[in-house]
Formats: sequence, structure tokens, C-alpha cells
Amino acid sequence: MSLKNKILPPVIATVKDAARISIDLFKIMIPVLIVVKILQVFDLVGYIATPLAPIMELVGLPGEMGLVWATAMLNNIYSSMLVLLSLAQDQPFTAAQATVLGTMILVAHSMPVELRVVQSSGPKIGFQALIRLGGAFIMGFILNRIYQNLDLLQAPAKILLTTDNSAANETILQWALGQVHTLISIFGIIFCLLVIMKILTKIRVLAAMDFLLRPFLTMMGIGSKASALTVVGLTMGLSYGGGMIIHETKSGRINKKDVFYSLTLMSLCHSLIEDTLLLMMIGGHISGLLWGRLIMSCLLVAALVQASKFIPDSFADKYLWGLPKQS
Repeated sequence: MSLKNKILPPVIATVKDAARISIDLFKIMIPVLIVVKILQVFDLVGYIATPLAPIMELVGLPGEMGLVWATAMLNNIYSSMLVLLSLAQDQPFTAAQATVLGTMILVAHSMPVELRVVQSSGPKIGFQALIRLGGAFIMGFILNRIYQNLDLLQAPAKILLTTDNSAANETILQWALGQVHTLISIFGIIFCLLVIMKILTKIRVLAAMDFLLRPFLTMMGIGSKASALTVVGLTMGLSYGGGMIIHETKSGRINKKDVFYSLTLMSLCHSLIEDTLLLMMIGGHISGLLWGRLIMSCLLVAALVQASKFIPDSFADKYLWGLPKQS
């Protein structure tokens, strides 16, 4: 058999798999992106931000920062950073405050899109929204108490970015073309991830990873079949890890409880590298953005695993987990 005949079939199969996964994601993402854009155009995000002011004060932040968090929750981290940079000109804040806000943003951002991704794999959207919002508040509150009581990170935040209003002033056509570019990039990343996963499977790296992670993930309640995909979500992001889990759950290879625990951990703690570095650029510290978020996310999921043992199956099937939605 020629080299071409050896390589071409698996490449075509991988492209088809990437296309199926991407289409599943795009069906979720495109309508939500349009709705969020409408909210932005009519300046409705501010109405959602107003009730957040008291919560911001409980975690040691000015009430105005509720607008930053609301923007992150409805849209994405980049949009919230634009809002933050515009507010920071008149509202100086400390490194501790930047870390608290950054950690809360990392836990609860892009909620409309990411919650729909999670829901498509089976977990109930109501509980996932609650644990992300509650988890963000708990982490922000704990970090604020630690930094204040120990007098840590009280110097002014070192902001490495400058305000760029080009995204705020873009036309609808420019926005649409930008979203198309993003969707194409997502397809490319998913294709690369699938190739990497196949290579890692072939050379037994995933088997070794499963072996090393199994005790830790088992302790948390995540089965070995979901461990590799959990690592993808933790490092690359919920959309990518979630998209691959959608594919796996519809094939029936991962049970609903493993999906629930895995996606809950991913929801609380994903994009550990990229997003952490991004929020460090607005003055956040790695102690909260990475280590605090990772440790507290694992503790929350471990507590959830133990608590779920006492929850009746009928209640759990209705409010916590379920079977993935079929397309």
C-alpha cells in the first residue's frame, strides 16, 4: 500500500470527525452569539450589571465592576477587559482586586455559549449556571479575605494593556466577519486536537496519562474514560473539551455521571494557560488566577461528588445530569 493510501483515509476521517464536532458546537454558538450581540447593540448589558453591585462589594470590589463581570458572563473575557480598562482610568484598583475580579471572570464567562455546550452533553443547565455563579462568588470572597487579612497584593495593579476601542466601534459586517473567522479557527483547533489525540493514543501517552490521573480523578468521581477529555478542557477550554465530550457522550462511551463531574470541573476551571496569562495582563496574580482557582475548583467538585451520593437518583436525573441531546 502506498504512503498516500495509508495517510489519506485517516486524514479524511479526522476532517469528518472535526466537522461533526464543529457543527454540533456551531448549532449552539451561532444563535447565542447573535442574541448577545443584540443585547450589546441596545445597551442592555448595564441592566444586568446593576444587581451585581452589592455582590462586588462583598468581595472587596467597587460596585462599578459589576459591569465588567456582566460583560464577561454575557459575552467573553476580551469584551470585559475592554470595559475594565475604560473603568480603570477613573477607578484605580489593587493587584488583589484585579486577582479577585479576574478569578471570578475566569470561572463565570461566556455563559450563554458555554452553558449550552455543557447542556448538549447531558448536565442540566440550571445547576451548571448556579455552580459557576456560586463558585465564582465563593472563590472571589475567599481570595479577598486571604489577601486582606494577610495584607497581600495591596499595591496598585500593574496593567500591561491599553484601551483599544476598535472592537466597540466595529460595524455589524465587521463583527460578522470576525465571528466567521473565529468559527473557522475553532474548526482548525478541533481538527488539530483530534490529530494530537490520535497520535497520543497511538504512542500510549494517553494511557500513561490515564494511569497517572486515575487515582486523582477517581477520588473526585471522574472515570478514566473521561480523564483525557477533562485534561483537554482544563488546558484548552470548555468549548474544545466540551465539543469533544459531546461527540463521545453521543457515542455512549462515557456514562452520564462521568460527563457531569468532568464538565462541572471544566466549567469551573478551564483554559488554565491562555486565560490565566490574559488576566495577568490586567494586573491579576497567578496565586488566585491559577492555583487558587484550580485548588478551589477541585475541592468544590470533590464535595459535589460526596454530596451526590446522598441525593436520590430521581432528583439527580431531573436536576443534575441526564443523557446528551441527540442532533
